[in-house]
Amino acid sequence: MPESYVPKEAIGHGDGGSAALAIGEAESLERRPGEAPPGGGPGGEPLGKPRSLWSDAWHDLYRNPVFVVSALVIVFLVIIAIWPQLIATGNPYRADLAKAQQGSQPGHPFGFDTQGRDVYTRVVYGARASITVGVCATTGAALLGSLLGGLAGFFGGWWDTSLSRLADIFFGIPVILGGLVFLSVVTSTTVWPVVGFIVLLGWPQVSRIARGSVVTAKQNDYVQAARALGAGNGRMLLRHIAPNAIAPVIVVATIALGTYIALEATLSYLGAGLKPPTVSWGIDISTASTYIRSAPHMLLWPAGALSITVLAFIMLGDAVRDALDPKLR
Repeated sequence: MPESYVPKEAIGHGDGGSAALAIGEAESLERRPGEAPPGGGPGGEPLGKPRSLWSDAWHDLYRNPVFVVSALVIVFLVIIAIWPQLIATGNPYRADLAKAQQGSQPGHPFGFDTQGRDVYTRVVYGARASITVGVCATTGAALLGSLLGGLAGFFGGWWDTSLSRLADIFFGIPVILGGLVFLSVVTSTTVWPVVGFIVLLGWPQVSRIARGSVVTAKQNDYVQAARALGAGNGRMLLRHIAPNAIAPVIVVATIALGTYIALEATLSYLGAGLKPPTVSWGIDISTASTYIRSAPHMLLWPAGALSITVLAFIMLGDAVRDALDPKLR
């Protein structure tokens, strides 16, 4: 141990307290950045860098079996949504009326639908529409809601009041009824009208979460210190407030993703969401509901795939919420 080093216990005791304090301050100034003081850790080892909120959350997440299982299911769903031909070599539109409503057969484990199309192939290809709607709608609602809510919480005043009243208007629109009215006049067979409708009604929830987080974060001492040092609004919002206010938005968006997938299936079931020839679980469930007694396999497989997908995203959101919210640890 260097002669100039004085243990912490000796500082402030006896006649050498002032000298020891001065020596300690000098040593701290002479040390290079990142160098630990002598005896900084157990056995003289340097002390480790404190973990941030995100690293601490990841440390909890990968040890959580709920997160691991749900993440593996979601990764599998995303893979088959991008490359469905990896596990389904058939054509989801190929029909053979001679096999209509028949059950499981070799090479066709899920049977056939009313038009003789392979249910297994359609279930696999149906993941693409549901995952696309869920991811795009969640991304759009999160970005729009975070932007508007963050600006309202940061600037306040008339901007905050106007946004709150606008969000109240959208909160008052029933989701299913609004979807039936809005999408009934749309003739497009793509997923984008459904995505646009979900974003239109989904951003107010995210904006309120973002507004509350920004209002709480801007009251912290480090933000006040940055303002006192002359930091502009853009720097404070992007460098100091947003990184510390984004966690609740991520939690809400992750849970909402599963809800949006279920909403798309509900609207498609009612005939107002995705439309043929798009392959969708909601469309297949709607078609099979009439034949639930004579051919239950037509309904059970797409409904089961939809339930597993929604459950996986909700479980993932719950795990992320538990990891990011210190009050729940």
